[in-house]
Amino acid sequence: MEVVIVPDAKAGGELIAEAMAKLLRRKPGALLGVATGSTPLPVYEALAAKVRSGAADVGQARIAQLDEYVGLPAEHPESYRSVLRREVLEPLGMGMDQFTGPDGTAEDVQGACEAYDKALSDAGGVDLQLLGIGTDGHIGFNEPCSSLASRTRIKTLTEQTRIDNARFFDGDIDQVPHHVITQGIGTILEARHLVLLATGEGKADAVAATVEGPIAAVCPASALQLHPHATVVVDEAAASKLKLADYFRHTYLNKPEWQGI
Repeated sequence: MEVVIVPDAKAGGELIAEAMAKLLRRKPGALLGVATGSTPLPVYEALAAKVRSGAADVGQARIAQLDEYVGLPAEHPESYRSVLRREVLEPLGMGMDQFTGPDGTAEDVQGACEAYDKALSDAGGVDLQLLGIGTDGHIGFNEPCSSLASRTRIKTLTEQTRIDNARFFDGDIDQVPHHVITQGIGTILEARHLVLLATGEGKADAVAATVEGPIAAVCPASALQLHPHATVVVDEAAASKLKLADYFRHTYLNKPEWQGI
């Protein structure tokens, strides 16, 4: 696992956006996996700036969703499909025909999960999957003690997660769905390149457990240690609990430029 320590969230966003732009130059039709939340916004903003300047071309690119609420209509402003349309597709000038995601309104939810796993495989697999991380080490909605071999499936949200997400629903927890569809850890690990972005001191313990701790279901993100091409990008605050921080800085500083991230 490669760890890159950057000064701040903006620098992290620029670094990852440049990696995406380079991928698109090599493979114009690449499938980019994206996540919701505030952490990845600097990535999307930096990539959109590259598209506007002509440094990146997303005309043939495709976008894949990481997770979705169960039961929210696709047009609901807080469905993750709607959020990604506002925060990713529209700023990049991409249409919904370039987007794929699970059907959170399906009557057969398990069938929808299996169909999405198949859709990702049929699309050739995710080339680069962007991930955030929870303070408890979750990725996607794979809460602690999720199977490290899990596939796309339905998950029940913890009460704390629903409380945290109530801010997106006018502060009313009763509006927050109890269930979500999420790519499983096994599904996530099939992407060719995993890039996890974490910022802020609140993520420091989770980052340390992910990078330097044992591979354990209690910290789902630790499964990234099993991946042949995983990059963890963290700001100084999120890196503050890393025992090997100086080593990570040294290796990145002396890395051949042609390797990228």
